[in-house]
Amino acid sequence: MNNVQLGNAAQKASVNQIPVSTKELKVASRPVVSLSGTQQNELLGALPRNDLETLFEHLELVPMPFGKELFEFGSKLEYVYFPTTAIVSLLYVMEDGATTEIAVVGHEGVVGVSLFMGERAMCSAVVQSAGYGYRLKTQFLRDAFNQGGALPQLLMRYTNALFAQMAQNAVGGRHSSIEQKLCRWLLDRLDRSPSNELKVTQELISIMLGVRRESITAAAGKLQDDGLIQYRRGNITVIDRQGLEEYAGECYKVAKTEYDRLLMDVAAR
Repeated sequence: MNNVQLGNAAQKASVNQIPVSTKELKVASRPVVSLSGTQQNELLGALPRNDLETLFEHLELVPMPFGKELFEFGSKLEYVYFPTTAIVSLLYVMEDGATTEIAVVGHEGVVGVSLFMGERAMCSAVVQSAGYGYRLKTQFLRDAFNQGGALPQLLMRYTNALFAQMAQNAVGGRHSSIEQKLCRWLLDRLDRSPSNELKVTQELISIMLGVRRESITAAAGKLQDDGLIQYRRGNITVIDRQGLEEYAGECYKVAKTEYDRLLMDVAAR
């Protein structure tokens, strides 16, 4: 990916706090893995307790700093990541370095699923909001998947929701206005953030959306004039979320509906 641009933007971002957890379980010499900590990721939290505890031996709590590339296009997928407080962008990078975000993953999902031996990454994955998550070697995930139970069903449902997000991003990229794209981008972050404040620069947004920075400046100004957001250098506060959703339109609602259905299915288990 365009590491120079992303590295410059990283200097303007802040790091989330380490999640506080209880019922700690020490695994070998690695950082603490806990039941309450792993359940901050909604996919792990949806697993039956016995299934989740069988993964403890292999799960590793890791920091996910802003700008860290988890994998790049064409690379071998060695780990899967279950974010808890971090947000990860899935990116398509052109040969000239131009970048477009095709999906975003936070505490609701998983990054880097590889169910076949030797499978290669079809995109790049970069931490877009610093935080923490749990990583697991792909071989352990494949072994757990092949054992059946709740994990395969959850992963397949999540994959459907992720595909819906990618499809809407592709459609929105062609038919939506800059303002609608910005609204969708902000809403995607709000859904994975603990507050209505986002620490992000216009430079970073322009990189993720693959548009000129001046276009983002104009779009953010319009949304602020309409009373939807308040923008200060490096910080965006969402004032009217419902207004953002209405402005984003179908570009956001279809993928959100799919994720909501996933969560309803999980809750009903």
